[in-house]
Amino acid sequence: MSFKDYKIEHSKIISDILIIKPSINWDNRGNIFSSYNSDFYNEFLSKKLDFKHDKFALSNFNVLRGLHGDQKTWKLVSCAFGEIYEVVVDMRPESPTYLKWDSIELKADDYRQVLIPPNFVNGYYVKSEKALFHYKLAYEGDYIDADEQFTVAWDDDRIKINWPCNAPILNSRDSFEKK
Repeated sequence: MSFKDYKIEHSKIISDILIIKPSINWDNRGNIFSSYNSDFYNEFLSKKLDFKHDKFALSNFNVLRGLHGDQKTWKLVSCAFGEIYEVVVDMRPESPTYLKWDSIELKADDYRQVLIPPNFVNGYYVKSEKALFHYKLAYEGDYIDADEQFTVAWDDDRIKINWPCNAPILNSRDSFEKK
């Protein structure tokens, strides 16, 4: 298993978003791959990342989580089970891609990851019966929890995300009333 065989590409819309496809070894038992190696990831990044913890979220079909972000956290996200429609939005006012978004289909059987820098929001919609979303978090200092993050409405008129749904299941944090 070689990290040199990983495939790295930039999002077609927002070049600061990286999509990573790990090298997978298959045999008659199934497969094995490494989801993270600090030396490999830091080799192609201009900044060394210190991933401090991982989170998992199990969600049902038609659940939409997000759009959430903060000013200091890098996220390496993937789908460990099921299928999701991952969306990333650039929230940097000085950026040429400000309020632009991109979507990436993440499936448990293709093992792709998305590396998201600070000052972006991300969210996802569950397309399968259930999905297990995985994210690694890198940040300096203490973790910024939900009450310190910024949230953007999933259907914000400025962004106009093309979600594969019309009436997703949302929690109170993600439910914004239209005025």
